Amino acid sequence: MKKTLIRTAAAVALLIFLVALPAAADKAKSLFNQAKDAEARQNYEAAYDLYKQAYDLKPKDLAYRAAYERLRFLAAASMVHKGQLLRDAGKLDEALAEFKKAAETDPSSFIAQQEIRRTQKMIDEAAGAQPQTQKRPPGQLDRMLAAAGGPVELAPISTVPITLKLTEDTKVIYETVGKLAGINVLFDPDYTSRRIRIELNGVTLDQALEIVALQSKTFWRPVTPNTIFVASDTPVKRKEVEQSVIKTFYLSNVSTPQELQDMVNAMRQILEIARIQQLPTQNAIVIRGTPDQIALAQKLIGDLDKSKSEVIVDVAIMQISRDRAHTYGINPPTSATVQLQPNINTTNNTNTTNSNTQTNQNGTSNTSTAGSNGSINLNALSSLNATDFQVTIPAATATLLFSDSNTKLIQNPQIRAIDGQKATLKIGERVPVATGSFQPGIGGVGINPLVNTQFQYLDVGVNIDITPHVHMAREVTLKVAMDISSVTGTSNIGGISQPIIGQRKIEHEIRLKEGEVNILGGILEDQSVRSVSGIPGLGNIPLLKYLFSQTNTSRSENEIVFALIPHIVRGQELSELNEKAIDVGTANSIELRSVSQPAKVQAPQPPGVGSAPGQPPGQNVPAAQPPAAQPPPPALGENQPPVSAGFAFDPAAINVKTGTTFAVNVLLNGAQNVNSVPLQISYDPSKLQVVNISNGGFLSQDGQAVALMHRDDSTSGTLQVTASRPPGAAGISGQGSVLTLTLMAKAPGQSSLSISRGGARDSGMQAIAVAGAQAMVNAQ
Repeated sequence: MKKTLIRTAAAVALLIFLVALPAAADKAKSLFNQAKDAEARQNYEAAYDLYKQAYDLKPKDLAYRAAYERLRFLAAASMVHKGQLLRDAGKLDEALAEFKKAAETDPSSFIAQQEIRRTQKMIDEAAGAQPQTQKRPPGQLDRMLAAAGGPVELAPISTVPITLKLTEDTKVIYETVGKLAGINVLFDPDYTSRRIRIELNGVTLDQALEIVALQSKTFWRPVTPNTIFVASDTPVKRKEVEQSVIKTFYLSNVSTPQELQDMVNAMRQILEIARIQQLPTQNAIVIRGTPDQIALAQKLIGDLDKSKSEVIVDVAIMQISRDRAHTYGINPPTSATVQLQPNINTTNNTNTTNSNTQTNQNGTSNTSTAGSNGSINLNALSSLNATDFQVTIPAATATLLFSDSNTKLIQNPQIRAIDGQKATLKIGERVPVATGSFQPGIGGVGINPLVNTQFQYLDVGVNIDITPHVHMAREVTLKVAMDISSVTGTSNIGGISQPIIGQRKIEHEIRLKEGEVNILGGILEDQSVRSVSGIPGLGNIPLLKYLFSQTNTSRSENEIVFALIPHIVRGQELSELNEKAIDVGTANSIELRSVSQPAKVQAPQPPGVGSAPGQPPGQNVPAAQPPAAQPPPPALGENQPPVSAGFAFDPAAINVKTGTTFAVNVLLNGAQNVNSVPLQISYDPSKLQVVNISNGGFLSQDGQAVALMHRDDSTSGTLQVTASRPPGAAGISGQGSVLTLTLMAKAPGQSSLSISRGGARDSGMQAIAVAGAQAMVNAQ
């Protein structure tokens, strides 16, 4: 009994398995057909999902995999286009979701990543958050090689506006401004001072130094962080006094020596850099010049060394042909053949050479005489009768025939090209065509007269040459050469069978919108032919013509359409610095002019500065002490904790509309040798929702990767986050943004964000005490 049950269960399982296999195959085929219909309707997102489901059911079927991989790009491009439309309509959150969906669908889509960054920046700006940029070491040229003795930089001085009115010797004015700024002023021994008049209102000390140098035709360079050296502004003195800096720039997007040479020529002509050397083998440029020239060269290289845009072009070649033919009627005989019989009987009274001789009763002998090949003798013509002739009449043929053929040909190749570079696609065959031959001077039997024949191979099929150029307005200019050819027949020329090649060719340059279907050209051919064959006269009589004639009608319709669909897969990213205009001095000297930032703390008016206009000429203005360095600010919304480091939210008070997202930076102030930051943030889950957590840049300011681990409990409103540098990496000191939180206001009302538990660990994994912080969110 037990064995019977086991056999029954095994049979049932086998039956279920055998039934499930065709069911799974039928389901995959059904999904595949549905996906093809969706693709034909250009619903690429739905087609991609259906292809993916079919591929998941039958992963070993190459047809399903090829369709799934092919639609990945088209679906992502459709999502990017939809996100761009949503962003243009002001729906930033929905647009960001579409861009993220596109990036998940096609991770190789650079345009999706670019749109994510661009849209996230717009969301942050709309929420009032400060744009998060990767922090770099402060100072001129990013404090180039500071540890190895880089160029000297003047220490920050007071940015409080001053009023200064003096008519004095240049040295006295320099010394006066130097005392106000708390810096030492040295003069070149060859410098000759002269008396000038200065009247300045509401300028900073940095600006005052530049104005004095401009009016006195001098220049100065920092010797130490609190000392400047002043000399006459002449080419000789600048060459003697100005600092010289060397730096190597490694380029990542230059692909040809010509591009590298163009970049070197641009810097040599624009920045007047005399010592510059290109290294094509390393894709690098070595420059020696003043700090300002090096800084401008760095900016220029950042502007020019950009990854080129890339485009995928869908080429659609659609050909529809229809041939219809009708043949009806009776084809009567139109000719007859009359000929003599092979044997002709004649009566002859003489003896003949034939052996067949009979004698009648009258004694007359009848002899059958036949010449060769049905010929007769002349004396036999008089005895010809109707039986001596044979008439051949062809048979009449009744025909009733109808034929109808439809042909549909769709070719849809894709080609990817880089901006400004030619891309070629050839699909088809190479057909040999004889171009010449050599015949030997001596010929004979068995000798080929075309022993040496030269052939040229022609590309027959789909041949496409495309050179794209991507514009900023999501438009693409395409220089297209499209050749669609096929072998339509052969022709015998000089004893050689040569192919007859039919060709359809388009060459032009056109500017197209990204993602739109654009018809380049086409041809519509409609040909009708009607022919009648039969007996003249009878074939033209109504009704009788159907008995004595045959009618043939044919109609041929042929339509060909060429279309292009460009898709931008990598766009050109330009930052604000790339488009920023920079003051680089005069035509005689290239130098950067810094812009003083407004003072954060109002410093007291230096004594004596305001009374300077009333003092007699020649009297020095009393100097004011430079403002003391300000300590790091305490955590916003709380008193300064009795520890060396503290957290802070930026901004600390947030006003948003319900349903919108906003960004909050988690700052760490007074950090020393920090390697990781674990913290716990509490929020009201009924009013706030965590959308995203990203690196703020403080722990990665030296280029090290930062690992972010977080856990969000939306029920209790607790977010646990840990930001860590790689093991063995040195710690980071200073202050900056550790995290950037993106939140959404779910309901109106006031709620708080607070760091309930927080701290830090140094590179030795020792705990560092850090004070908490709190921020208020008011949703309207």
